Amino acid sequence: MSSRMIFLNLPVADLTRSKNFYEALGWKVNQDFTDENAACIVVDDNICLMLLTMEFFPTFTKRPIADTVAAIGAAYALSLSSAAEVDSITEAAVGAGAIEEVNEDKRAQEAQVGMHGRTFIDPDGHQWEPFWMKG
Repeated sequence: MSSRMIFLNLPVADLTRSKNFYEALGWKVNQDFTDENAACIVVDDNICLMLLTMEFFPTFTKRPIADTVAAIGAAYALSLSSAAEVDSITEAAVGAGAIEEVNEDKRAQEAQVGMHGRTFIDPDGHQWEPFWMKG
């Protein structure tokens, strides 16, 4: 395991719904760090999501929680190993309740530099941008 990891702490409205959504993408729940307030979703050996209920998330900050359904706060770009993997994860996300956001101008710009990317919005409004770039 690498000495560096990233944990994204994401507020969620319905912890069970969110766990089910991310499991539908093929990611795993780490039960050792999961309870009624939070769930640890393992994306890979170096990336985990900490899904935190709206009641629990404020214990990590004094600032108000952003309404990510109404406005974007961040975009999570995830490098994948192939264009097919980008399409597969996006289709799984949409099948599990995500909304795909299509931006033809962005797709054209990415294609010019050898990228294939798509964008989906999870049920809590978090924006994911899986992409693949020719090496």
